[in-house]
Amino acid sequence: MDAARRSPEPGSIDTEGKPAPLPSGESPAENPALPLLEAPTLVLNRSWIPIHTLPARLAIGLVARGSARIIDPRNYEAHDLDSWDAISRARESWVECIRSERLSLAPLEVIVLTGYSGVGDQTVTFSRLNLYRRDRYTCQYCGARPGSKDLTVDHILPRSRGGALSWENCVLACVSCNKRKGSRTPAEARMTLLCEPSTPHWRTVRRFPARPTYKSWEKFLSKAYWEAELSE
Repeated sequence: MDAARRSPEPGSIDTEGKPAPLPSGESPAENPALPLLEAPTLVLNRSWIPIHTLPARLAIGLVARGSARIIDPRNYEAHDLDSWDAISRARESWVECIRSERLSLAPLEVIVLTGYSGVGDQTVTFSRLNLYRRDRYTCQYCGARPGSKDLTVDHILPRSRGGALSWENCVLACVSCNKRKGSRTPAEARMTLLCEPSTPHWRTVRRFPARPTYKSWEKFLSKAYWEAELSE
């Protein structure tokens, strides 16, 4: 199976099991038409904390090298390739499998790393998507949640007056509040921010699909993604 012999690449995990940066663009979870080897696998660290997703072909490679084990979504038992092959063959009449000359593997929904206990890169990139995630798609002046198309990025100190493009100077605002504020500061416009903007905690913007690809992911992502605090 080619996936078991490939070297790690951007969006994968290195030989120690540490996540490498993901490239920009469409993730496998956002395109159900991608083949099984490109389907997303949830990666847990040694403490069973979700830290990453990566294509199944790379997950297979980690398991083949002994850097990870496959988690059975039915009972959460851990398996190597051989034991997962045996289980997969018993289920292959109703489960589409990844096949090679020697192995037949049911989709790898979750793997757990055997030696890595960290949480990966905690640097949070300042981007429009991460700003929306930090502010939870909510206007930071009136609290409205009109949808992403009706939200804008507002500069607390307007750029025309030297305001920086930064976590501390940018917040989401609905169209109405943005027009009301104009090129003034909140104090000048007699508007109050719901909270002081700051760089978000990495868990808030960790790159997991908004909707779990597999039901088995919910056990791990519910707290790590949706209930994470915006700051420590």
